[in-house]
Amino acid sequence: MTTARIFIDGEAGTTGLQIRERLEGRSDVELLSIAPEKRKDAAERRRLLNDADVAILCLPDEAAIEAVSLIENPQTRVIDASSAHRVKEGWAYGFPEMTRTQSSAIAEARFVANPGCYPQGLIATVRPLVETGLLPAGTPVTLNALSGYSGGGRKMIEDYEAAEDPAPFMPYALTLKHKHLPEMRAYAKLDHDPLFQPAVGAFAQGMLTFVPLQLWSLPGRPKAKQLFDVLADRYDGETFLSVAPYETVDRIPTLDPRIFNDTNRMRIHVFGNDDREQALLVAVYDNLGKGASGAAVQNLNLMLGRDETTGLVMAA
Repeated sequence: MTTARIFIDGEAGTTGLQIRERLEGRSDVELLSIAPEKRKDAAERRRLLNDADVAILCLPDEAAIEAVSLIENPQTRVIDASSAHRVKEGWAYGFPEMTRTQSSAIAEARFVANPGCYPQGLIATVRPLVETGLLPAGTPVTLNALSGYSGGGRKMIEDYEAAEDPAPFMPYALTLKHKHLPEMRAYAKLDHDPLFQPAVGAFAQGMLTFVPLQLWSLPGRPKAKQLFDVLADRYDGETFLSVAPYETVDRIPTLDPRIFNDTNRMRIHVFGNDDREQALLVAVYDNLGKGASGAAVQNLNLMLGRDETTGLVMAA
């Protein structure tokens, strides 16, 4: 097996550190590192980017765009963890479970845009319903979500860990603008941006996303069990993504946002009330795992022709 040279540009950040941790010790990859004092040295970054078989960009958007411009070697492939290229033509969207053929598209791509953490829960729950016609693309969709504070980057992590009494629940993006909206709309196949309301909790990592649906407003007035059947069929046999059994419950302990921390798993739940003709689609996963670094390693495995699970924790 040929050893692949991997350069993580921005390895000192939260996502970069976790990607490196997942890759360290693997005999099939060689990690290229930049000296700390040269992290802003364009010439050194250019050299490493062009020496790599795959460059993984864990950078702010503008820096990620600059990094791509520094790559002159046509053999260097790229995984960009920023939001700079997620809806850009020529870039494969790095959510392998999005369609039955997406993993093949990622495997063959030179440029792969790693998904945002929040969009994956929306796309996973909504897109199959749109594609089967149960949910018209023009339906007004709402996404409520809760993330661990690690999703806010190093400054937010420092603030939360230094606080004596951090806010247990902090809604944000109250201007109803967010950088994830373009990819949500594009890859969930919606006609309009969803109304997105995220929040941060006083826990380090983990994520829950919620999509409420008024079934009485949809053509044919489908039952919640019909939504479940579509999702269960779509994700049957997937390695990392599963659908929990359909059940009518008031609460369940497994809807803990931290349950899949340090894994690359995602689980979907469908809840419903037939009398009220309402349903709730829920996804639980790790914002730093399937939502970031785990997804990047999964995409890297596909691009290198490795087993999809290499270096990734399966069990919770």
